Amino acid sequence: MPHADLVFTGGPVLTMDPARSRATSLAVTGERIAAVGHDEVRELIGPRTEVVDLAGRMLLPGFQDSHIHAVGGGAELAECDLTDVVDADACLERIRAYAEAHPEREWITGGGWSMEGFAGGLPTRQQLDSVVPDRPVLLSNRDHHGAWANTRALELAGLTAATPDPADGRMERETDGFPTGMLQEGATALVARLVPVRTPEERLAGLLRAQKLLHSLGITGWQDALLGDFNGMADPSTAYLTAARDGSLTARVNGALWWDRDRGAEQIPELVRRREELTYGRFRAGSVKIMQDGIAENFTAALTAPYLDGCGCATANSGLSFVDPEALRKYVTELDALDFQVHFHALGDRAVREALDAIEAAVAANGRRGNRHHLAHLQVVHPDDLPRFAALGALANIQPLWAAHEPQMDTLTIPFLGPERAAWQYPFGGLLRAGATLVAGSDWPVSSPDPLAGVHVAVNRREPGATDERVFLPEQRIDLLSALTAYTAGSAHVNGFNDAGSLLPGHLADLVVLDRDILAAPPEEIAEARVERTYVGGALVFGD
Repeated sequence: MPHADLVFTGGPVLTMDPARSRATSLAVTGERIAAVGHDEVRELIGPRTEVVDLAGRMLLPGFQDSHIHAVGGGAELAECDLTDVVDADACLERIRAYAEAHPEREWITGGGWSMEGFAGGLPTRQQLDSVVPDRPVLLSNRDHHGAWANTRALELAGLTAATPDPADGRMERETDGFPTGMLQEGATALVARLVPVRTPEERLAGLLRAQKLLHSLGITGWQDALLGDFNGMADPSTAYLTAARDGSLTARVNGALWWDRDRGAEQIPELVRRREELTYGRFRAGSVKIMQDGIAENFTAALTAPYLDGCGCATANSGLSFVDPEALRKYVTELDALDFQVHFHALGDRAVREALDAIEAAVAANGRRGNRHHLAHLQVVHPDDLPRFAALGALANIQPLWAAHEPQMDTLTIPFLGPERAAWQYPFGGLLRAGATLVAGSDWPVSSPDPLAGVHVAVNRREPGATDERVFLPEQRIDLLSALTAYTAGSAHVNGFNDAGSLLPGHLADLVVLDRDILAAPPEEIAEARVERTYVGGALVFGD
Protein backbone atom coordinates (compact mmCIF):
# COMPACT_ATOMS: atom_id res chain seq x y z
CA MET A 1 0.00 0.00 0.00
CA PRO A 2 1.36 3.50 -0.84
CA HIS A 3 2.52 5.72 1.97
CA ALA A 4 -0.11 7.94 3.58
CA ASP A 5 -0.12 11.72 3.47
CA LEU A 6 -1.12 12.06 7.11
CA VAL A 7 -1.04 9.68 10.07
CA PHE A 8 -2.45 10.19 13.56
CA THR A 9 -1.13 7.94 16.28
CA GLY A 10 -0.61 7.76 20.02
CA GLY A 11 -4.11 8.52 21.27
CA PRO A 12 -7.71 7.32 21.37
CA VAL A 13 -9.50 7.31 18.01
CA LEU A 14 -13.30 7.26 18.36
CA THR A 15 -14.59 5.90 15.06
CA MET A 16 -18.40 5.98 15.51
CA ASP A 17 -18.33 2.54 13.88
CA PRO A 18 -20.32 0.12 16.06
CA ALA A 19 -18.20 -2.80 14.86
CA ARG A 20 -14.95 -1.18 15.96
CA SER A 21 -15.59 1.86 18.11
CA ARG A 22 -12.04 2.52 19.31
CA ALA A 23 -8.63 2.56 17.65
CA THR A 24 -5.30 4.27 18.29
CA SER A 25 -4.10 5.22 14.80
CA LEU A 26 -5.56 6.56 11.56
CA ALA A 27 -4.04 7.25 8.14
CA VAL A 28 -5.20 9.69 5.45
CA THR A 29 -4.38 9.66 1.75
CA GLY A 30 -5.69 12.58 -0.26
CA GLU A 31 -9.14 13.52 1.01
CA ARG A 32 -9.99 10.12 2.44
CA ILE A 33 -9.20 7.79 5.28
CA ALA A 34 -6.80 5.06 4.17
CA ALA A 35 -6.67 2.94 7.32
CA VAL A 36 -7.92 2.79 10.89
CA GLY A 37 -6.35 0.56 13.50
CA HIS A 38 -3.38 0.34 15.84
CA ASP A 39 0.37 -0.13 15.38
CA GLU A 40 -0.06 -1.64 11.90
CA VAL A 41 -1.17 1.75 10.58
CA ARG A 42 2.34 3.08 11.22
CA GLU A 43 3.53 0.96 8.30
CA LEU A 44 1.97 3.61 6.05
CA ILE A 45 4.35 6.29 7.30
CA GLY A 46 6.82 7.30 4.61
CA PRO A 47 9.44 10.04 4.23
CA ARG A 48 6.81 12.63 3.21
CA THR A 49 4.07 11.59 5.62
CA GLU A 50 2.99 14.16 8.17
CA VAL A 51 2.72 12.41 11.52
CA VAL A 52 0.53 13.86 14.26
CA ASP A 53 1.33 12.51 17.70
CA LEU A 54 -1.97 12.70 19.55
CA ALA A 55 -0.13 12.25 22.86
CA GLY A 56 -3.30 11.01 24.51
CA ARG A 57 -5.60 13.52 22.85
CA MET A 58 -8.77 12.24 21.16
CA LEU A 59 -9.39 12.01 17.42
CA LEU A 60 -13.01 11.73 16.28
CA PRO A 61 -15.13 12.54 13.21
CA GLY A 62 -15.70 16.22 12.51
CA PHE A 63 -18.85 17.55 14.12
CA GLN A 64 -21.78 18.46 11.88
CA ASP A 65 -24.60 20.86 12.68
CA SER A 66 -28.03 19.80 11.45
CA HIS A 67 -29.75 23.17 11.90
CA ILE A 68 -27.87 26.46 11.75
CA HIS A 69 -28.05 29.93 10.18
CA ALA A 70 -24.37 30.45 9.46
CA VAL A 71 -24.47 33.43 7.10
CA GLY A 72 -26.88 35.40 9.29
CA GLY A 73 -24.93 34.50 12.41
CA GLY A 74 -21.65 35.57 10.84
CA ALA A 75 -23.14 38.82 9.55
CA GLU A 76 -24.62 39.65 12.97
CA LEU A 77 -21.16 39.39 14.53
CA ALA A 78 -20.29 42.56 12.57
CA GLU A 79 -23.48 44.35 13.67
CA CYS A 80 -24.83 45.23 17.13
CA ASP A 81 -24.13 41.91 18.84
CA LEU A 82 -26.03 41.42 22.10
CA THR A 83 -25.55 37.68 22.54
CA ASP A 84 -23.24 37.93 25.55
CA VAL A 85 -25.31 40.35 27.67
CA VAL A 86 -28.52 39.62 29.56
CA ASP A 87 -29.24 42.54 31.89
CA ALA A 88 -31.44 45.23 30.30
CA ASP A 89 -29.17 48.12 31.33
CA ALA A 90 -26.10 46.38 29.95
CA CYS A 91 -27.99 45.64 26.76
CA LEU A 92 -28.99 49.28 26.33
CA GLU A 93 -25.45 50.47 27.01
CA ARG A 94 -24.14 48.09 24.33
CA ILE A 95 -26.67 49.51 21.84
CA ARG A 96 -25.74 53.09 22.75
CA ALA A 97 -22.05 52.38 22.29
CA TYR A 98 -22.58 50.66 18.96
CA ALA A 99 -24.72 53.52 17.62
CA GLU A 100 -22.14 56.11 18.71
CA ALA A 101 -19.35 54.10 17.08
CA HIS A 102 -21.26 53.82 13.79
CA PRO A 103 -22.73 57.24 12.96
CA GLU A 104 -22.73 56.30 9.27
CA ARG A 105 -25.30 53.52 9.65
CA GLU A 106 -28.79 54.50 8.50
CA TRP A 107 -30.34 51.73 10.63
CA ILE A 108 -29.03 50.14 13.81
CA THR A 109 -29.45 46.40 13.31
CA GLY A 110 -28.20 43.18 14.85
CA GLY A 111 -29.58 41.26 17.77
CA GLY A 112 -29.18 38.42 20.19
CA TRP A 113 -30.84 40.07 23.19
CA SER A 114 -32.28 37.75 25.79
CA MET A 115 -35.94 37.89 26.79
CA GLU A 116 -35.08 37.05 30.39
CA GLY A 117 -33.51 40.50 30.79
CA PHE A 118 -36.86 42.26 30.40
CA ALA A 119 -40.11 42.05 32.37
CA GLY A 120 -42.28 39.39 30.75
CA GLY A 121 -39.68 39.09 28.00
CA LEU A 122 -41.00 42.33 26.48
CA PRO A 123 -38.69 45.34 26.02
CA THR A 124 -40.24 48.65 24.95
CA ARG A 125 -39.67 51.27 22.28
CA GLN A 126 -39.11 53.88 24.98
CA GLN A 127 -36.10 51.95 26.28
CA LEU A 128 -34.55 51.99 22.81
CA ASP A 129 -35.48 55.64 22.32
CA SER A 130 -33.45 56.51 25.44
CA VAL A 131 -30.23 55.38 23.72
CA VAL A 132 -30.98 55.85 20.00
CA PRO A 133 -33.69 58.50 19.51
CA ASP A 134 -32.65 59.81 16.08
CA ARG A 135 -32.29 56.72 13.89
CA PRO A 136 -34.43 53.61 13.36
CA VAL A 137 -33.45 50.52 15.33
CA LEU A 138 -34.53 46.91 14.77
CA LEU A 139 -32.88 44.17 16.84
CA SER A 140 -33.81 40.49 16.69
CA ASN A 141 -34.13 38.64 19.96
CA ARG A 142 -31.96 35.60 20.60
CA ASP A 143 -34.41 33.13 19.10
CA HIS A 144 -35.10 35.35 16.05
CA HIS A 145 -38.84 34.85 16.39
CA GLY A 146 -39.31 38.44 17.47
CA ALA A 147 -37.68 41.85 17.19
CA TRP A 148 -37.43 45.09 19.16
CA ALA A 149 -38.01 48.39 17.39
CA ASN A 150 -37.72 51.98 18.52
CA THR A 151 -40.32 54.68 17.88
CA ARG A 152 -38.52 56.01 14.81
CA ALA A 153 -38.62 52.57 13.16
CA LEU A 154 -42.34 52.17 13.93
CA GLU A 155 -43.05 55.62 12.48
CA LEU A 156 -41.15 54.92 9.29
CA ALA A 157 -43.14 51.69 8.89
CA GLY A 158 -46.40 53.59 9.39
CA LEU A 159 -47.46 51.43 12.33
CA THR A 160 -50.20 52.85 14.55
CA ALA A 161 -52.88 51.68 16.95
CA ALA A 162 -55.08 51.10 13.89
CA THR A 163 -52.60 48.77 12.15
CA PRO A 164 -53.93 45.19 12.26
CA ASP A 165 -51.73 42.28 13.25
CA PRO A 166 -50.63 40.02 10.39
CA ALA A 167 -52.03 36.51 10.25
CA ASP A 168 -48.68 34.99 11.21
CA GLY A 169 -47.72 37.25 14.09
CA ARG A 170 -48.66 40.10 16.39
CA MET A 171 -47.54 43.42 17.75
CA GLU A 172 -47.47 43.83 21.51
CA ARG A 173 -49.49 46.95 22.29
CA GLU A 174 -49.75 49.72 24.84
CA THR A 175 -53.05 50.47 26.60
CA ASP A 176 -54.13 52.76 23.75
CA GLY A 177 -53.29 50.13 21.12
CA PHE A 178 -50.08 51.72 19.87
CA PRO A 179 -47.26 49.19 19.31
CA THR A 180 -44.86 48.83 22.25
CA GLY A 181 -41.96 48.11 19.90
CA MET A 182 -41.99 44.34 20.50
CA LEU A 183 -42.88 42.54 17.29
CA GLN A 184 -43.65 38.81 17.35
CA GLU A 185 -43.13 36.36 14.47
CA GLY A 186 -44.51 37.67 11.15
CA ALA A 187 -45.09 41.16 12.57
CA THR A 188 -41.32 41.64 12.39
CA ALA A 189 -41.62 41.92 8.61
CA LEU A 190 -43.72 45.08 8.96
CA VAL A 191 -40.55 46.92 9.93
CA ALA A 192 -37.87 44.61 8.52
CA ARG A 193 -39.03 45.34 4.97
CA LEU A 194 -37.53 48.83 5.34
CA VAL A 195 -34.10 47.74 6.58
CA PRO A 196 -31.40 47.96 3.90
CA VAL A 197 -30.69 44.46 2.63
CA ARG A 198 -27.21 43.16 3.35
CA THR A 199 -25.06 43.45 0.26
CA PRO A 200 -23.63 40.35 -1.44
CA GLU A 201 -20.24 41.36 -0.08
CA GLU A 202 -21.59 41.55 3.49
CA ARG A 203 -23.24 38.16 3.15
CA LEU A 204 -20.06 36.54 1.83
CA ALA A 205 -18.04 38.13 4.63
CA GLY A 206 -20.61 36.81 7.11
CA LEU A 207 -20.26 33.29 5.72
CA LEU A 208 -16.48 33.32 5.92
CA ARG A 209 -16.56 34.81 9.43
CA ALA A 210 -18.98 32.08 10.50
CA GLN A 211 -16.97 29.33 8.82
CA LYS A 212 -13.83 30.37 10.69
CA LEU A 213 -15.71 30.25 14.00
CA LEU A 214 -17.38 26.92 13.25
CA HIS A 215 -14.13 25.25 12.19
CA SER A 216 -12.58 26.43 15.47
CA LEU A 217 -15.34 24.46 17.23
CA GLY A 218 -14.62 21.29 15.25
CA ILE A 219 -17.54 21.68 12.82
CA THR A 220 -16.79 20.42 9.32
CA GLY A 221 -20.28 20.55 7.78
CA TRP A 222 -23.77 21.80 8.40
CA GLN A 223 -27.30 22.26 7.13
CA ASP A 224 -28.26 25.89 6.69
CA ALA A 225 -31.85 25.98 7.85
CA LEU A 226 -33.08 28.87 5.71
CA LEU A 227 -32.14 29.67 2.12
CA GLY A 228 -34.51 32.37 0.96
CA ASP A 229 -36.00 35.73 1.88
CA PHE A 230 -37.73 35.79 5.27
CA ASN A 231 -38.66 38.74 7.51
CA GLY A 232 -36.23 41.03 5.71
CA MET A 233 -33.26 38.65 6.02
CA ALA A 234 -31.27 38.51 2.81
CA ASP A 235 -31.05 35.15 1.05
CA PRO A 236 -27.67 33.56 1.90
CA SER A 237 -27.69 31.32 -1.19
CA THR A 238 -25.49 33.53 -3.33
CA ALA A 239 -22.85 33.73 -0.60
CA TYR A 240 -22.63 29.94 -0.48
CA LEU A 241 -22.52 29.62 -4.26
CA THR A 242 -19.82 32.28 -4.58
CA ALA A 243 -17.68 30.64 -1.89
CA ALA A 244 -18.19 27.19 -3.41
CA ARG A 245 -17.08 28.43 -6.80
CA ASP A 246 -14.02 30.36 -5.65
CA GLY A 247 -12.89 27.61 -3.27
CA SER A 248 -13.27 29.60 -0.06
CA LEU A 249 -16.04 27.28 1.16
CA THR A 250 -14.07 24.65 3.05
CA ALA A 251 -17.06 23.21 4.94
CA ARG A 252 -19.62 20.82 3.46
CA VAL A 253 -23.03 22.49 3.37
CA ASN A 254 -26.55 21.35 2.57
CA GLY A 255 -29.06 24.18 2.37
CA ALA A 256 -32.77 24.08 3.18
CA LEU A 257 -34.81 26.10 0.70
CA TRP A 258 -37.42 28.27 2.41
CA TRP A 259 -41.08 27.29 1.96
CA ASP A 260 -43.07 30.52 1.57
CA ARG A 261 -46.01 29.92 3.89
CA ASP A 262 -48.08 32.58 2.08
CA ARG A 263 -48.01 30.43 -1.07
CA GLY A 264 -48.85 26.86 -1.95
CA ALA A 265 -47.76 24.09 -4.30
CA GLU A 266 -47.20 26.55 -7.15
CA GLN A 267 -43.77 27.30 -5.65
CA ILE A 268 -42.53 23.72 -6.01
CA PRO A 269 -41.24 24.10 -9.61
CA GLU A 270 -39.19 27.09 -8.38
CA LEU A 271 -37.72 24.92 -5.62
CA VAL A 272 -36.76 22.29 -8.19
CA ARG A 273 -35.04 24.93 -10.30
CA ARG A 274 -33.20 26.37 -7.30
CA ARG A 275 -32.03 22.93 -6.24
CA GLU A 276 -30.39 22.55 -9.64
CA GLU A 277 -28.85 26.03 -9.60
CA LEU A 278 -27.53 25.79 -6.06
CA THR A 279 -25.40 22.70 -6.40
CA TYR A 280 -21.67 23.23 -6.79
CA GLY A 281 -18.64 21.70 -5.15
CA ARG A 282 -19.18 21.40 -1.40
CA PHE A 283 -22.55 23.16 -1.52
CA ARG A 284 -25.94 21.69 -2.30
CA ALA A 285 -29.55 22.63 -1.62
CA GLY A 286 -31.49 19.40 -1.39
CA SER A 287 -33.79 20.24 1.52
CA VAL A 288 -36.95 22.32 1.93
CA LYS A 289 -37.58 24.14 5.21
CA ILE A 290 -41.19 24.36 6.39
CA MET A 291 -41.77 26.40 9.55
CA GLN A 292 -44.91 24.86 10.97
CA ASP A 293 -45.17 26.90 14.18
CA GLY A 294 -43.48 29.51 16.35
CA ILE A 295 -42.03 29.32 19.86
CA ALA A 296 -43.43 28.70 23.31
CA GLU A 297 -42.14 31.89 24.93
CA ASN A 298 -44.38 34.11 22.80
CA PHE A 299 -47.24 31.57 22.74
CA THR A 300 -46.99 30.84 19.00
CA ALA A 301 -45.74 27.23 19.28
CA ALA A 302 -48.66 25.04 18.16
CA LEU A 303 -50.05 22.99 21.07
CA THR A 304 -52.76 20.35 21.23
CA ALA A 305 -54.38 22.21 24.16
CA PRO A 306 -54.40 25.90 25.11
CA TYR A 307 -51.65 27.77 26.91
CA LEU A 308 -52.21 28.73 30.51
CA ASP A 309 -52.29 32.29 31.78
CA GLY A 310 -50.35 33.72 34.69
CA CYS A 311 -52.91 32.31 37.12
CA GLY A 312 -52.73 28.79 35.69
CA CYS A 313 -56.07 28.95 33.88
CA ALA A 314 -56.56 27.85 30.27
CA THR A 315 -56.56 30.63 27.67
CA ALA A 316 -58.17 30.64 24.23
CA ASN A 317 -54.76 30.42 22.51
CA SER A 318 -53.19 27.14 21.36
CA GLY A 319 -50.54 28.73 19.14
CA LEU A 320 -50.19 28.97 15.38
CA SER A 321 -49.98 26.37 12.62
CA PHE A 322 -48.44 28.43 9.85
CA VAL A 323 -49.33 25.89 7.15
CA ASP A 324 -52.78 24.31 7.07
CA PRO A 325 -52.28 20.69 8.22
CA GLU A 326 -54.30 19.18 5.36
CA ALA A 327 -52.39 21.23 2.80
CA LEU A 328 -49.14 20.32 4.55
CA ARG A 329 -49.75 16.64 3.90
CA LYS A 330 -50.22 17.33 0.18
CA TYR A 331 -47.14 19.55 -0.08
CA VAL A 332 -44.88 17.09 1.73
CA THR A 333 -46.15 14.20 -0.41
CA GLU A 334 -45.29 16.11 -3.58
CA LEU A 335 -41.89 17.21 -2.28
CA ASP A 336 -41.09 13.67 -1.19
CA ALA A 337 -42.00 12.35 -4.65
CA LEU A 338 -39.45 14.80 -6.08
CA ASP A 339 -36.83 13.50 -3.63
CA PHE A 340 -36.60 16.63 -1.57
CA GLN A 341 -35.79 16.24 2.08
CA VAL A 342 -38.29 18.18 4.25
CA HIS A 343 -36.81 20.02 7.22
CA PHE A 344 -39.62 20.97 9.60
CA HIS A 345 -39.54 23.59 12.33
CA ALA A 346 -41.86 21.79 14.77
CA LEU A 347 -41.67 23.01 18.34
CA GLY A 348 -45.07 22.41 19.93
CA ASP A 349 -46.77 19.03 20.23
CA ARG A 350 -49.46 19.90 17.67
CA ALA A 351 -46.85 21.01 15.13
CA VAL A 352 -44.86 17.82 15.77
CA ARG A 353 -47.99 15.74 15.17
CA GLU A 354 -48.88 17.68 12.01
CA ALA A 355 -45.37 17.16 10.62
CA LEU A 356 -45.43 13.45 11.41
CA ASP A 357 -48.88 13.17 9.82
CA ALA A 358 -47.47 14.78 6.67
CA ILE A 359 -44.56 12.33 6.55
CA GLU A 360 -47.01 9.47 7.10
CA ALA A 361 -49.07 10.67 4.14
CA ALA A 362 -45.96 10.87 1.96
CA VAL A 363 -44.89 7.34 2.91
CA ALA A 364 -48.39 6.01 2.18
CA ALA A 365 -48.43 7.65 -1.24
CA ASN A 366 -44.83 7.22 -2.36
CA GLY A 367 -43.38 4.38 -0.31
CA ARG A 368 -40.13 4.81 1.58
CA ARG A 369 -37.80 6.85 -0.62
CA GLY A 370 -35.07 7.45 1.95
CA ASN A 371 -35.33 11.23 1.88
CA ARG A 372 -34.42 11.64 5.56
CA HIS A 373 -37.17 14.06 6.57
CA HIS A 374 -36.51 15.59 9.96
CA LEU A 375 -38.24 17.61 12.67
CA ALA A 376 -36.19 20.31 14.35
CA HIS A 377 -36.50 21.68 17.90
CA LEU A 378 -39.05 19.23 19.36
CA GLN A 379 -39.63 21.21 22.53
CA VAL A 380 -42.96 19.63 23.43
CA VAL A 381 -43.65 16.14 22.09
CA HIS A 382 -46.76 14.20 23.10
CA PRO A 383 -45.73 10.77 24.46
CA ASP A 384 -48.04 9.07 21.94
CA ASP A 385 -45.91 10.47 19.12
CA LEU A 386 -42.50 9.27 20.31
CA PRO A 387 -42.75 5.83 18.61
CA ARG A 388 -43.86 7.39 15.33
CA PHE A 389 -40.38 8.74 14.58
CA ALA A 390 -38.88 5.26 14.21
CA ALA A 391 -42.00 3.88 12.55
CA LEU A 392 -41.93 6.58 9.85
CA GLY A 393 -38.17 6.95 9.53
CA ALA A 394 -38.48 10.59 10.67
CA LEU A 395 -35.27 11.93 12.21
CA ALA A 396 -35.31 13.81 15.51
CA ASN A 397 -33.29 17.01 15.07
CA ILE A 398 -32.44 18.18 18.60
CA GLN A 399 -30.96 21.45 19.89
CA PRO A 400 -29.66 20.22 23.26
CA LEU A 401 -28.60 23.55 24.75
CA TRP A 402 -32.24 24.47 25.36
CA ALA A 403 -32.92 21.46 27.60
CA ALA A 404 -31.88 22.99 30.92
CA HIS A 405 -33.22 25.07 33.77
CA GLU A 406 -32.57 28.73 33.02
CA PRO A 407 -34.70 31.88 33.44
CA GLN A 408 -36.35 31.71 30.02
CA MET A 409 -37.42 28.13 30.70
CA ASP A 410 -38.43 28.64 34.33
CA THR A 411 -40.25 31.97 34.04
CA LEU A 412 -41.44 32.26 30.42
CA THR A 413 -42.23 28.66 29.52
CA ILE A 414 -43.00 26.15 32.30
CA PRO A 415 -45.74 28.26 34.01
CA PHE A 416 -47.63 28.64 30.73
CA LEU A 417 -47.39 24.98 29.72
CA GLY A 418 -48.40 23.51 33.06
CA PRO A 419 -46.77 20.54 34.82
CA GLU A 420 -47.91 17.74 32.49
CA ARG A 421 -46.75 19.35 29.24
CA ALA A 422 -43.65 20.82 30.86
CA ALA A 423 -42.58 17.20 31.50
CA TRP A 424 -42.83 16.44 27.76
CA GLN A 425 -40.08 18.90 26.85
CA TYR A 426 -37.00 17.93 24.85
CA PRO A 427 -37.53 14.17 25.30
CA PHE A 428 -34.11 13.06 24.05
CA GLY A 429 -34.07 9.94 26.21
CA GLY A 430 -37.64 9.03 25.31
CA LEU A 431 -36.94 9.40 21.59
CA LEU A 432 -33.81 7.28 21.84
CA ARG A 433 -35.59 4.55 23.80
CA ALA A 434 -38.39 4.59 21.20
CA GLY A 435 -35.87 3.85 18.45
CA ALA A 436 -35.61 7.31 16.89
CA THR A 437 -32.42 8.45 15.18
CA LEU A 438 -31.10 11.60 16.86
CA VAL A 439 -29.32 14.31 14.90
CA ALA A 440 -28.09 17.49 16.52
CA GLY A 441 -27.67 21.17 15.77
CA SER A 442 -27.44 24.55 17.42
CA ASP A 443 -29.80 26.95 15.59
CA TRP A 444 -26.94 29.47 15.90
CA PRO A 445 -27.13 32.46 16.28
CA VAL A 446 -30.11 31.57 18.50
CA SER A 447 -27.72 29.70 20.81
CA SER A 448 -24.05 28.82 20.93
CA PRO A 449 -22.76 26.77 17.98
CA ASP A 450 -20.33 24.87 20.24
CA PRO A 451 -21.07 21.12 19.83
CA LEU A 452 -19.25 20.24 23.05
CA ALA A 453 -21.57 22.55 25.00
CA GLY A 454 -24.54 20.86 23.34
CA VAL A 455 -23.20 17.41 24.13
CA HIS A 456 -22.68 18.52 27.73
CA VAL A 457 -26.34 19.52 28.14
CA ALA A 458 -27.66 16.43 26.35
CA VAL A 459 -25.77 14.26 28.85
CA ASN A 460 -26.19 16.35 32.01
CA ARG A 461 -29.42 18.33 31.34
CA ARG A 462 -27.69 21.28 33.00
CA GLU A 463 -25.91 24.23 31.40
CA PRO A 464 -22.11 24.22 31.52
CA GLY A 465 -20.99 26.00 34.65
CA ALA A 466 -24.55 26.25 36.00
CA THR A 467 -24.82 27.13 39.69
CA ASP A 468 -28.39 25.77 39.73
CA GLU A 469 -28.06 22.18 40.92
CA ARG A 470 -31.39 21.09 39.46
CA VAL A 471 -31.33 18.61 36.57
CA PHE A 472 -33.96 19.34 33.93
CA LEU A 473 -36.08 16.19 33.48
CA PRO A 474 -33.25 13.78 34.37
CA GLU A 475 -35.00 10.81 32.77
CA GLN A 476 -34.41 12.52 29.40
CA ARG A 477 -30.62 12.52 29.72
CA ILE A 478 -28.74 10.47 27.12
CA ASP A 479 -25.35 8.82 27.34
CA LEU A 480 -22.20 10.51 26.04
CA LEU A 481 -21.67 8.18 23.08
CA SER A 482 -25.27 8.71 21.88
CA ALA A 483 -24.83 12.48 22.14
CA LEU A 484 -21.55 12.40 20.20
CA THR A 485 -23.14 10.15 17.57
CA ALA A 486 -25.94 12.69 17.08
CA TYR A 487 -23.38 15.42 16.38
CA THR A 488 -21.28 13.26 14.01
CA ALA A 489 -22.76 10.23 12.24
CA GLY A 490 -26.34 11.36 12.88
CA SER A 491 -25.97 14.86 11.50
CA ALA A 492 -23.79 13.70 8.60
CA HIS A 493 -26.64 11.31 7.73
CA VAL A 494 -29.36 13.95 7.82
CA ASN A 495 -27.16 16.41 5.94
CA GLY A 496 -26.73 13.86 3.16
CA PHE A 497 -22.96 13.38 3.53
CA ASN A 498 -22.99 9.60 3.47
CA ASP A 499 -19.21 9.17 3.59
CA ALA A 500 -18.63 11.45 6.58
CA GLY A 501 -19.49 11.29 10.27
CA SER A 502 -17.60 8.08 11.02
CA LEU A 503 -13.96 7.07 10.70
CA LEU A 504 -13.91 4.19 8.22
CA PRO A 505 -11.47 3.41 5.38
CA GLY A 506 -12.72 5.18 2.27
CA HIS A 507 -14.66 7.81 4.18
CA LEU A 508 -13.86 11.50 3.98
CA ALA A 509 -11.10 12.62 6.31
CA ASP A 510 -13.24 15.18 8.14
CA LEU A 511 -11.65 15.07 11.57
CA VAL A 512 -11.38 16.87 14.89
CA VAL A 513 -8.69 16.59 17.57
CA LEU A 514 -9.80 17.32 21.14
CA ASP A 515 -7.39 18.19 23.93
CA ARG A 516 -8.51 15.17 25.99
CA ASP A 517 -10.34 11.86 25.93
CA ILE A 518 -13.80 13.03 26.96
CA LEU A 519 -15.00 9.45 27.40
CA ALA A 520 -12.51 9.10 30.25
CA ALA A 521 -13.52 12.35 31.98
CA PRO A 522 -16.44 12.95 34.37
CA PRO A 523 -19.66 13.94 32.54
CA GLU A 524 -19.78 17.31 34.29
CA GLU A 525 -16.45 18.22 32.63
CA ILE A 526 -17.50 17.59 28.99
CA ALA A 527 -17.81 21.28 28.12
CA GLU A 528 -14.29 21.95 29.41
CA ALA A 529 -12.79 20.05 26.46
CA ARG A 530 -11.34 22.17 23.66
CA VAL A 531 -10.83 21.63 19.94
CA GLU A 532 -7.15 21.73 18.98
CA ARG A 533 -7.35 20.87 15.27
CA THR A 534 -10.03 20.52 12.58
CA TYR A 535 -9.52 18.88 9.19
CA VAL A 536 -11.84 18.80 6.16
CA GLY A 537 -10.89 16.29 3.50
CA GLY A 538 -7.52 15.82 5.16
CA ALA A 539 -6.71 19.55 4.97
CA LEU A 540 -6.13 21.49 8.18
CA VAL A 541 -8.76 24.25 8.49
CA PHE A 542 -8.18 25.10 12.15
CA GLY A 543 -5.22 24.61 14.46
CA ASP A 544 -1.48 25.07 14.57
